[in-house]
Amino acid sequence: MKYVTLSIAAALLLSAPAFSQNFQLGLKGGVNISNFRGSDYQDVKTNTMAGFHAGAFVNLRFGSVFSIQPELLVSSQGAKLKSSTQKENFKTTYATLPVMLKLQSPRGGLYIEAGPQFGLKVSDKISGVNTDVKNLDAALAAGIGYHSAMGLGIGARYIAGLSKVGDIDFGGGVNPDYKNSTIQVSLFYTIFNRK
Repeated sequence: MKYVTLSIAAALLLSAPAFSQNFQLGLKGGVNISNFRGSDYQDVKTNTMAGFHAGAFVNLRFGSVFSIQPELLVSSQGAKLKSSTQKENFKTTYATLPVMLKLQSPRGGLYIEAGPQFGLKVSDKISGVNTDVKNLDAALAAGIGYHSAMGLGIGARYIAGLSKVGDIDFGGGVNPDYKNSTIQVSLFYTIFNRK
């Protein structure tokens, strides 16, 4: 049994360099600039809010150009709401799962990406208005970036929410159909990079 275990361990170690050419592990983080999509309602206006995102991802390569990149991020989003009588911050933190389809040059460099994103509400912080933030948030994302051969990269992504953020009661029966709208700018680093 001891020899079988050692043989399996040796085989895994020997095959790791070849297998690692097909995937990369990475960490990323950066800034969110978010707002709500949808018309302003009565005298209520929405303005952008700064937030953050951070997490990890794996990039699975299929050939020299195409890859799929699932990510797991913590992301804070929301908007500043302003009416004639008050100003309120509407901030929600999600655990998001983007699944990006990427096209990239074989040796790294410029890339484009697009795919769905699913968010699970972790917390919300809203003052001054009665609201019921939905637990799930669905979105579509697209972006562009640069990934160097040494593993460092920068990217920008736009995320358009598909589902309503929640039921927001401004009084007088006004319940706008707001959806999340977020621009992300990220720095990231990967290991198992192709030489």
